[in-house]
Amino acid sequence: MLSSSFRAVRKLCSSSYCTTASVIRNRNLLPREGYISPHVPSNLIKYSKATQHRAISVLFNNFSFHYTTAAAPAAIATATAITSAAAETTKNHVEEALQPKLSDAYSAIELALDSVVKIFTVASSPNYFLPWQNKSQRETMGSGFVITGKKILTNAHVVADHTFVLVRKHGSSTKYRAEVKAVGHECDLAILVVENEEFWEGMNFLELGDIPFLQEAVAVVGYPQGGDNISVTKGVVSRVEPTQYVHGASQLMAIQIDAAINPGNSGGPAIMGNKVAGVAFQNLSGAENIGYIIPVPVIKHFISGVEESGIYVGFCSMGLSCQPTENVQLRKHFGMRPEMTGVLVSKINPLSDAHGVLKKDDIILAFDSIPIANDGTVDEIVKWLVHEAKAIIVPFRNRERITFDHLVSMKKPNETASVRVLRGGEEHEFSITLRPLQPLVPVHQFDKLPSYYIFAGLVFVPLTQPYLHEYGEDWYNTSPRRLCERALKELPKKAGQQLIILSQVLMDDINAGYERLSELQVKKVNGVEIDNLKHLCQLVEDCSSESLRFDLDDDRERTRFPGLKVTKRFES
Repeated sequence: MLSSSFRAVRKLCSSSYCTTASVIRNRNLLPREGYISPHVPSNLIKYSKATQHRAISVLFNNFSFHYTTAAAPAAIATATAITSAAAETTKNHVEEALQPKLSDAYSAIELALDSVVKIFTVASSPNYFLPWQNKSQRETMGSGFVITGKKILTNAHVVADHTFVLVRKHGSSTKYRAEVKAVGHECDLAILVVENEEFWEGMNFLELGDIPFLQEAVAVVGYPQGGDNISVTKGVVSRVEPTQYVHGASQLMAIQIDAAINPGNSGGPAIMGNKVAGVAFQNLSGAENIGYIIPVPVIKHFISGVEESGIYVGFCSMGLSCQPTENVQLRKHFGMRPEMTGVLVSKINPLSDAHGVLKKDDIILAFDSIPIANDGTVDEIVKWLVHEAKAIIVPFRNRERITFDHLVSMKKPNETASVRVLRGGEEHEFSITLRPLQPLVPVHQFDKLPSYYIFAGLVFVPLTQPYLHEYGEDWYNTSPRRLCERALKELPKKAGQQLIILSQVLMDDINAGYERLSELQVKKVNGVEIDNLKHLCQLVEDCSSESLRFDLDDDRERTRFPGLKVTKRFES
């Protein structure tokens, strides 16, 4: 059995802070316990700390620690002989360790040359103020890499609103036509396929690895702006936690690194060793050398969802708004015992399965038997063992925590979860079915044309966040305040519900006097509350009376006369 002194030195020698001086200084711990360590030359100190650590790791990986006792002279003699004989071998290992080695960045280049591709996208986004036309065509470039199954993995924002996509291999002048097979804008991932078999000749499929630990080195490979050839930037992992995905406006796990990620890098792999640790997708605005990569669990969740259903189905949600219970008086009010921890349910989405199970003011104590802290975090996750076909609970990382929302998002659609709840001072166990939930006001509308309905020059459209984004980068402050608040706060009351607005009036004799009406929610048509744009269209076209009444959110009413031209377009 290994002693505490031995484990201390062993831990030291495997640490990234290990140097010659630290080993020599602490090596006297070993003889006390009867262990003989490999010979660590003091002249190693002239090398850099990184080189020292590499050399010492080689020594401790190639020599055994030999147990002796003070009462056994033969063992001591044997140990002395071992030490002498080991000196020459030690020298050889030291020399080997000190030889110039290929850097991680160089290894990443060699691995990526036949794996990483440059993506050329032609895209055209809709004009949400004039939904019957598109904006000017634009060209963008990004990166991607090939994975098993003859697929190319990249970012969703690289191919968003695409009309034409081409890919080019490293060292080739030929561009190949690519088709977008699946897009997950929520997780900012996309899968491309190339039908031309010539493209796949000599390509090397990259394998997905695991989440790297803090301070582990990764190399980001791609085609950033400023040049046409492949580029590699090296950095270390700084942080792993749920982060706001800018493209999809979602909160999912991400890895922060200190490598520069610039436009064009998006979609390229972050390589650790000989496997992919993540996909580069965004940087931190206003900061230098702070980039983010999408971790492997999110990538696998996206790919498995596409493979099982053929399309991207999204990430699950419980449809809850929860409040931390860090306040002592709050916990006391809801009858939480000192050993209890959890979060307070403050709002429930009516479309979620939790709406019929949980209640406002419930305290969620645990999710899938994993305790939830008062700040809403957990230190364990559920890991699925593929070969054994079962799930186990394992620590998340080395003394790191993550919000329990991550546990929810990693569930597959229509999968159930057990939730332990404190209600009225009593504990209850519930089973809740999880599935992706759509907000009342869509957060994004990529790769589709907006719906609209024109009647008597009145333009009706569903309210979406992309519509509000037309007001500019500071849309939160420049867009109509009433619409903005509804877009961000209101929840749907029924499936398929939309918030319809009168966006503008196209001037004509029939609507003279209404020209100043715009950005107003339409609540009723002829006294009937509308559910969505198709419902509004149906109520208008089925109207047999002489006039038609629209009730707007400013409590004003409008009338029309029959015989007017109607133009419409709905989502398929």
